[in-house]
Amino acid sequence: MITMRKEETPQNTPLATSNGLGGVESGLRTSLREDGGDLNPRRMGFPAPMRIDSVAASASGQPRPFRRLLGAPWLRKLEEQNRWLILAALLVLGTTALAAWMASHQKEQLQTLAWQTARSGMVEQQLANRGVDNPRVLAAMAEVPRHRFVPDDLQAEAYRDHPLPIGYDQTISQPYIVALMAELLDPKGNERVLEIGTGSGYHAAVLSRVVEEVYSIEIVEELGVRASRVLAELGYDNIHSRIGDGYRGWQEAAPFDAIILTAAPARVPEPLVAQLRLGGRLVLPLGETSQDLQVLTKTESGLERQVIAPVRFVPMTGEILEGAGG
Repeated sequence: MITMRKEETPQNTPLATSNGLGGVESGLRTSLREDGGDLNPRRMGFPAPMRIDSVAASASGQPRPFRRLLGAPWLRKLEEQNRWLILAALLVLGTTALAAWMASHQKEQLQTLAWQTARSGMVEQQLANRGVDNPRVLAAMAEVPRHRFVPDDLQAEAYRDHPLPIGYDQTISQPYIVALMAELLDPKGNERVLEIGTGSGYHAAVLSRVVEEVYSIEIVEELGVRASRVLAELGYDNIHSRIGDGYRGWQEAAPFDAIILTAAPARVPEPLVAQLRLGGRLVLPLGETSQDLQVLTKTESGLERQVIAPVRFVPMTGEILEGAGG
């Protein structure tokens, strides 16, 4: 018969724990007691704890284990691979951006060419074929971007042979009428011209290419502000504009070599005749229900009248409707 004997554990021997670390724990407690409770890793035989900011330090300042790690061939190879991947990604992004820019630039060039073609066709078919032959006027009509002076949703119709609405019960005249009125001024290039009715600003832009200075007045504030902005954006710096009633003209800038009206008064505004120099021309649509495009030339004996053609313009508004005299 076998008898099992229980061995007694010596009191000064640390009990073994289930994880087998009892001796280590007892040793740690003993070491802490001997060192006054100072947890010093180096005294316990462990390397110093690694600080996270050591990873970002320079190579010379790295802890020795990290220097060995960063110098490992496999890591250098990984860095080299990543470098090429980054360069490849940058190349792809750059190529994509360049392609997008080229496509956009090409689209703009094609659109610009389309507008130029439309203007050339307008000049040849609508103007020259109808008898407009002043070289300065034809060049101006071929240069000024009419589509910039009409609402965005009507730009496709900008160079067609008809007027277009621009808001506030106003219109931009058909290209032929704009060119005809500019030609009737008989521009030589050194004139100062007063325009009554800025409207979209297109007529003023055309005039600015054939005369020296243009003074333009618009009674509808919203139209005047918009026209001034477009004219400034396009760089027409010889146009002076303001908001107001054009009936009494622009006295401080008078006299003018020519005056042009883009709205029809029922009678000739006398203040405008007074601001016209001797020999100057007043080009205007005249009449109410029935209108005629006329050229009035100021002479010492009065106004010489030339009737050009029947037309249809929006009526002139403001003081002219009040029956005010000169």
